[in-house]
Amino acid sequence: MDYQPSEHRYEQMVYRRCGKSGLLLPAISLGLWHNFGSVDDFSVATDMIKFAFDHGVTHFDLANNYGPVPGSAEENFGKILKQHFQCYRDEMIISSKAGHEMWSGPYGGNSSRKNLMASIDQSLRRTGLEYFDIFYSHRYDGVTPVEETVQALIDMVKQGKALYVGLSKYPPAQAQKAYEWLQAAGVPCLVSQYRYSMFERAIEEESLALAHEYGSGFIAFSPLAQGLLTNKYLHGIPEHSRAARSTGFLRLDQVTEERVEKARSLDNIAACRCQTLAQMALAWALRDERMTSVIVGASSVKQLSDNLQALANLSFSEAELVQINRILQE
Repeated sequence: MDYQPSEHRYEQMVYRRCGKSGLLLPAISLGLWHNFGSVDDFSVATDMIKFAFDHGVTHFDLANNYGPVPGSAEENFGKILKQHFQCYRDEMIISSKAGHEMWSGPYGGNSSRKNLMASIDQSLRRTGLEYFDIFYSHRYDGVTPVEETVQALIDMVKQGKALYVGLSKYPPAQAQKAYEWLQAAGVPCLVSQYRYSMFERAIEEESLALAHEYGSGFIAFSPLAQGLLTNKYLHGIPEHSRAARSTGFLRLDQVTEERVEKARSLDNIAACRCQTLAQMALAWALRDERMTSVIVGASSVKQLSDNLQALANLSFSEAELVQINRILQE
């Protein structure tokens, strides 16, 4: 094993306590939703994970269906772990999820006990791990009773397959039920994961406060709105961007002129802060002390390095916040 991580890796990261637990998470976590699947460059993926760890990123976020092809992000991450990180497993927080469509038939993509228990076993095999630090119910499917899903999560912890459990994208009513049942069983929800960015603020109405009330940490995915809150689309759609890729989740019709114009105005504020738009957007998502971490995706070491520089300036003046809100509300 030739990889030796930086001796100074923990000096470069901000860590925040996850809810009422004893666990610290890095303010910026690395997500493997994109760019780590079988269609991507394995050497680039390896370099990004090494760079992240060298700079204090200890949390790596997966799901069973990440790829493409589904499952391949877990497989690739498992290979990288085996080749380079076996000695550092106890310095890493590795999370995965299940609940979206993963295999064919009636059991391959919902919140049932059948799906969740099969999924965590499959994910452990793909990654080569003995346990996940965090395992999430990836969604509320609208059909499965919440108590069935929650009991499966509790049993994962009791069976030693996960140290902690989390909820992802749950509506407030179902999240509250889950928080209460998990708490009563002595397996409280460690962290709640939702989409959140300057362009997606729905969680501010209820979900963020509810998680805080029940002692759950909070982690945001897509804090850069899949690239809309970067300089990538300010002057058109680049050929190899997410919006241009057939395997991506960002559609061309989401890159509207209204959002691009707002991004241009926000970019001007970022420049006054000596930040890129992406760095300011990450800092903005972390401005609330209840936000434990944000998950970034990256396609290169350079992009990841640029994102991590957001940590150099996480504070906002009242005038800046007023100006940003004015732009977002226009």
